Amino acid sequence: MSARMHLSTAHDAHPRTPGEEQFALAAELLALLGDRTRLTLLHALTAGESDVTTLTEACDAARPAVSQHLARLRLAGLVTTRKEGRRVIYALSDGHLRRLVDEALNVADHRLNDRPPHD
Repeated sequence: MSARMHLSTAHDAHPRTPGEEQFALAAELLALLGDRTRLTLLHALTAGESDVTTLTEACDAARPAVSQHLARLRLAGLVTTRKEGRRVIYALSDGHLRRLVDEALNVADHRLNDRPPHD
């Protein structure tokens, strides 16, 4: 099965108009992505799993702040964790989130570089 067919099938699985709960949850999700540090953390995790030290370096923020942002993302279900010895390893919870982060950054890139919008 091609990736295009898979995406088409997945898209067709949601043919109805979103309800109030979906809009409310989507708004909460987008609000979490509206913070620059959290968006930077999520973008770093699109490349794969990472620990808090590496994520702190990636977003150039203080470790306590990064830990707090990661806790919010974990509580919201946007990142997962696992232990590796004494380290906590973070990962994105699913591919939808990866694509959402990528698309948000693509929109920003198009606007910053005066590229025309497209489908």
